[in-house]
Amino acid sequence: MKVDGGIGYSGFDLPNAAQSARELEEAGYSGVWTAETSHDPFFPLLLAAEHTETVELGTSIAVAFARNPMVLANIGYDLQAYSKGRFVLGLGSQIKPHITKRFSMPWTHPAARMREMVLAIRAIWACWNQGEKLDFRGDFYTHTLMTPFFDPGRNPYGDPKIFLAGVGEKMTEVAGEVCDGFICHGFTTERYLREVTIPALERGRAKAGKTMEGFEIVGPSFVVTGGDEKQMTEAAAGTRQQIAFYGSTPAYRPVLDLHGWGGLQDELNTLSKQGRWVEMGNLVDEEILNTFAVVGEPEQLAPELHRRFGDVIQRISFYAPYKSDPARWRGVLDALKSA
Repeated sequence: MKVDGGIGYSGFDLPNAAQSARELEEAGYSGVWTAETSHDPFFPLLLAAEHTETVELGTSIAVAFARNPMVLANIGYDLQAYSKGRFVLGLGSQIKPHITKRFSMPWTHPAARMREMVLAIRAIWACWNQGEKLDFRGDFYTHTLMTPFFDPGRNPYGDPKIFLAGVGEKMTEVAGEVCDGFICHGFTTERYLREVTIPALERGRAKAGKTMEGFEIVGPSFVVTGGDEKQMTEAAAGTRQQIAFYGSTPAYRPVLDLHGWGGLQDELNTLSKQGRWVEMGNLVDEEILNTFAVVGEPEQLAPELHRRFGDVIQRISFYAPYKSDPARWRGVLDALKSA
């Protein structure tokens, strides 16, 4: 199993991106990922590419609908070339309020739009890399103009992989059909992954006439751990609040419904609109916490993660990795990678 680390999730500072990426590579991580929260997800990866040699570099995620296929094709091309073939373009849709109110971009039929966006990006890359005429005409995107002045030519490292994040079945099917991998949202349980996510991915792969072979799934990532009781308590409290935050989002309700906890979504949504964040976390009881997160001392994490997901995911990343004791955390990484 590949184990990925993150840079830029908190305390974002571009001058530190290179050092952070280098440290993750030296610590034994397989990949380095950035997220699009309060800063751009691509700039740190440019620095990471310059200061690392072997780790894969990807976005988890970049907001697709805040951009258009040509912009993403250009960025993907350049980072793939500069990293010498190590870039993964990880995309996500975000939710409607963010797209329309934060980014001022259109929101219509998100799964269909995402499918078309990925196909458009691939058509642009085919124009540059294989010399195919650019003639993409869809319901949401049209790309028919490419003059030599704007054509960067063949990328010596080929096309980047495209991963897609999702929760709902329609978006997950799209990932299976047109992408190279799927990023499970942190708000995913073992049961939801096995009963909903993987069947949807398989349906998508079947549409494209493909099997799951070679397709990578990045697994759920909530862990609660620490070196003492105080650290464990703090980690649990933070994870409860994160689970509650995601649980308040209507789009993620199907995960709760599967477990019979759908009513919790209504309570969390109401509290979120009132800004009562601490109270939201208090609604996440022990059963819910242990369903969404792996809870235990560092040495207990790898066996439990393998038990839950070892036969269905190919790589994993963590929301809040335990860093107080680097030697113990390195043991977690080694145990995950060796099995």
